[in-house]
Amino acid sequence: MYFKKNMIFLICTLFVWITLASTASAIPAFARRYKLSCSTCHMPFPRLKDFGDDYAGNGFILEEEESERDYVSAGDDILWLQRDFPVAVRFDAYALYDEDKAVENDLQSPWGLKLMSGGAVFKNVGYYFYFYMSERGEVAGIEDAYIHFNNLFDSSLDIMVGQFQTSDPLMKRELRLTFEDYNIYKTKIAGSNTDLAYDRGVMVVYGIEQTSTDIVGMVVNGNGKAEAGADKSFDQDKYKNIGLRVSQAVGDLFSIGGFYYQGKETLQGSRMIDGETEINFSYDNELSYWGPDINIGVGPIDITGQYLLRKDTHKFSDRADEEIETSGIVLEAIFAPHLDRSRYYFTALYNNIDSDWDVYDYETATLSATYLFARNIRFILEYSRDLQYDSNRFLFGMVSGF
Repeated sequence: MYFKKNMIFLICTLFVWITLASTASAIPAFARRYKLSCSTCHMPFPRLKDFGDDYAGNGFILEEEESERDYVSAGDDILWLQRDFPVAVRFDAYALYDEDKAVENDLQSPWGLKLMSGGAVFKNVGYYFYFYMSERGEVAGIEDAYIHFNNLFDSSLDIMVGQFQTSDPLMKRELRLTFEDYNIYKTKIAGSNTDLAYDRGVMVVYGIEQTSTDIVGMVVNGNGKAEAGADKSFDQDKYKNIGLRVSQAVGDLFSIGGFYYQGKETLQGSRMIDGETEINFSYDNELSYWGPDINIGVGPIDITGQYLLRKDTHKFSDRADEEIETSGIVLEAIFAPHLDRSRYYFTALYNNIDSDWDVYDYETATLSATYLFARNIRFILEYSRDLQYDSNRFLFGMVSGF
């Protein structure tokens, strides 16, 4: 049965690939759509330049390049279908040496293979999604998937509905140049289902052009992207979580922001009584994040810093509340010698997690070099030092998009 299911999946995947091949030729979807180089938006991919950020913020629509011949209306004024369905693929492969691990030498090829698509649904309405056909050898399914309503009511109000990372208004994990992650965003504490990675909900974005202020608010389920439960509900409890981020630009080189997130969840647990009888119980966890972030761009150097304090409060019916504090730091510096025309990029990344529960402590320092072999192929040479366990990781990798 297992073999049969996998064969069905493979056949379906190949069918989709063949069907879309006519529009998924040699270059990534957006570059192909507008006949622009990848360097228009990226430096290098997947990291976005300001232009790429604006393009994504407009719902993946480049208004000055739009024309009626690119769409099928069938004589209907309120139909705006793209003539060609945009699609692209990302392929990541790595070879690494990870000191003191059970398997020190590993060929992780492919580490990831995902199918991506994005573009216009209607005027000022865009979409984006990707399907992980393989992530670390497993079918990971859909991660980012949302509809983007842009400039509602002829204002700077945007609304995104779907599945996204709640850390996206801070430092976008999917756009980093390193293999090493921004770990505080994906850390779940003491049985919690909540982190700042993928979740389902609504995100509202409003920009105040006169003051260069951006405001982002969100409402999410708070329990990630797990499949629906027995009752067909995606949310695992009756609560919703909210987040708010305010960012202020100071001139052209500097911006500072603040983030606050609050939520509540019902968790399940068990414990032994008198060493004999095991009882099951449920309890509520009230949690919050707050912290500042900063970005400084001076010539070829771009520095981003994030501090977050997470607080979990377990509320039991039969004993005192339990509080756990966890702090996280992400500090990243990127050096591009020739700005957006560089073919070499150098990244320094520092991660620190300090929790009342020591099992979640984490501290690494990473140095990474990227070489842009082609606009859509880059090679990575990376070294990470685990400062907590005094071990080393060396990595050579390739990331491509086509």
